[in-house]
Amino acid sequence: MAALRTRRLTLTPCRPSDCADFIALERDPEVMRFLNGGHPVDRERADPNASFLMPRGTEPYVWTARRTTNDAFVGWFCLWPESETLAELGYRLRRTDWGRGLASEGASALVNWGFESAGYGKIVGTTMAVNRASRRVMERLGMTHARTDHVDWPDPIPGSEEGDVWYELTRSEWERRSTAT
Repeated sequence: MAALRTRRLTLTPCRPSDCADFIALERDPEVMRFLNGGHPVDRERADPNASFLMPRGTEPYVWTARRTTNDAFVGWFCLWPESETLAELGYRLRRTDWGRGLASEGASALVNWGFESAGYGKIVGTTMAVNRASRRVMERLGMTHARTDHVDWPDPIPGSEEGDVWYELTRSEWERRSTAT
């Protein structure tokens, strides 16, 4: 995994020293709203089968995002391999950094790295259908809506009745988009 730099962000492979920042994200109810209904995560009691990533700073494929200008923690991004040719994009940012284009900026750097360096043929992402902000990030990356899944969760959270949306971007679509800009 390489360090990645954008205009405003530096993404580096996560380290155990990032764990306190990761935990602070998980304790913010708004950050967790579309993951578990907004409940702060207690790592000592967390369900080991939780459907969302709780990085500890030792995970491969997770990058810590910090502002290039002052090294302030912004959040994390991941590009988790599902196979040799398929990876799933994920991200979580501090609420104070929402609405500034940083999610799109960091995710774009990771998608570019995934196609250019990691050799993926397709990158996917998922979120709740009601998470409009995350959907916009994926659309800005050129990802297209592939499907909507409806799952009967044992403990549904508000909005889950509208399903989970899956977005995808293939290497050929990314190449076409890259040459057009």
